[in-house]
Amino acid sequence: MRFDVVINGGRVLDGTGAPPYRADVAVAGGRIAAIGRLGGAEAETVIDATGRFVAPGFVDCHAHGDAAVFDPAVQRAALRQGVTTFVLGQDGLSFAPGSAATVAYASRYFAAVNGPLAANGRADGTGPLAADGPLTVGELLGGYDRAVALNTAYLLPHGTIRYDVMGPAPEPPSRDHLAAMLRHVERGLSEGAVGLSTGLEYLPGRYATAEELAALCAPLGGLPYVTHMRAYGARAGVGMTEVMDIAERSGAAVHVSHLHGPADVLLPLVEEALGKGVDLTFDTYPYLRGNTILAMVVLPGSVPGAETDRALEMIASDELDDWWPTLDAVWPRLTVSHAPGMEWAEGLTIVAAAERDGSAPAEFCRRLLTETRLEAGVVSARPDEGPEGEESVRRMLRHSSHTGGSDGIYVGGHPHPRGFGAFARFLGRHVRELGDWTWEQAVVHLASHPARRFGLADRGLVRSGFAADVVVFDPAAVGDRATYESPRTLAAGVDDVLVSGVRVLAGGELTGATPGRALRP
Repeated sequence: MRFDVVINGGRVLDGTGAPPYRADVAVAGGRIAAIGRLGGAEAETVIDATGRFVAPGFVDCHAHGDAAVFDPAVQRAALRQGVTTFVLGQDGLSFAPGSAATVAYASRYFAAVNGPLAANGRADGTGPLAADGPLTVGELLGGYDRAVALNTAYLLPHGTIRYDVMGPAPEPPSRDHLAAMLRHVERGLSEGAVGLSTGLEYLPGRYATAEELAALCAPLGGLPYVTHMRAYGARAGVGMTEVMDIAERSGAAVHVSHLHGPADVLLPLVEEALGKGVDLTFDTYPYLRGNTILAMVVLPGSVPGAETDRALEMIASDELDDWWPTLDAVWPRLTVSHAPGMEWAEGLTIVAAAERDGSAPAEFCRRLLTETRLEAGVVSARPDEGPEGEESVRRMLRHSSHTGGSDGIYVGGHPHPRGFGAFARFLGRHVRELGDWTWEQAVVHLASHPARRFGLADRGLVRSGFAADVVVFDPAAVGDRATYESPRTLAAGVDDVLVSGVRVLAGGELTGATPGRALRP
């Protein structure tokens, strides 16, 4: 029998948690056609997987590739880690659904996270998405479909929806406002969204109550409510209490984004939620530092970050004079990742950049916010960075409710290395070196479990009839090479990847094929 692709001689990690077994994998028509000892099988493409594992493609449960996924360099960075699907629309803010004004707001406010939509375009040079809106979920998914080498799935961003209905207003929604937001949710789900996301430390999501969010979760029908909680770290109990309230009010499944902090605090909260019958999963990335917009880290809640001009007026005035001294312990923990117009500061801590600028850290921070119009981004070290923090990361990822997510941000001259190394680090460090997972457990956490969570019923397993998203990797060589000093360094050990049955990575290089699908549940 003749196939499109045959992968010979590898050991299959099928995603069920079963131990690896020796088998060939044949692909035809974009799907896995046969698994077994396929001696004599013919194919247009034959991949020798001797000495390597053959696994389902990994699902990055939390990626900020909403615009960056059109960049071949970002596609290559993901595929070199075995990632074949990005789940986008994270933290309650992205480009759809919304009017032109809403698209402009999401683009501006989250510029240091999601990047500019104007950077996109189809591989054939036709039909670029309208960077200035308006934009529906269906149109956004259509812009991704077969335009990139990766699959994409999309969460409905609550903050975008709220802004489209209410603008930056902090008030609770009226009955009409809530009805309008619900219509957005229902339409977005009908067009293929895989859940609803919130960013409760960002604007305008910060203004939402549990009652509002539970109402918007009602149409999800088994798809997850995905949340950047209101509080993390030592205060994670505040965030998790709200998560449980929303789940109990709505009956929705819940997925907590980047659940980081002391494991002694977090794991009992996870167990409490599971004990109450909450269908809970969470993602983590294997690093101790974060990456976000500078304004979210350094500005008090009294500053309306959703209203750029008013926020800049307050920063320039003496209204915050009593606030800046409270941040003295924060400045050494912040490294500039994205500073349009002040690129010389990227890669420097706020303290080092201020020294080079000849100013105090607070004054430099005010200048950075002002000159970038709040667009600056930072990599931020946690106060518990060190052996204790590392042990917490390890304990969190070993939990059975964990799924892999990079929280990858690709914007700026000096981003966090997690977008270029998280999944390779899971495999190289946490499986091979530390033994936190077995190889078969790793594939459950990184492929089959997240595919189930987001309703991707024909992905996440190496099984006959499933879509052929397949990664071939060397267990002795796979690992991350990106560091905080050199964050864009590509991972090692993954050289061959199929997406929807098409070879997109060969010998570690892009083939130029763009079979990535916009996945719908």
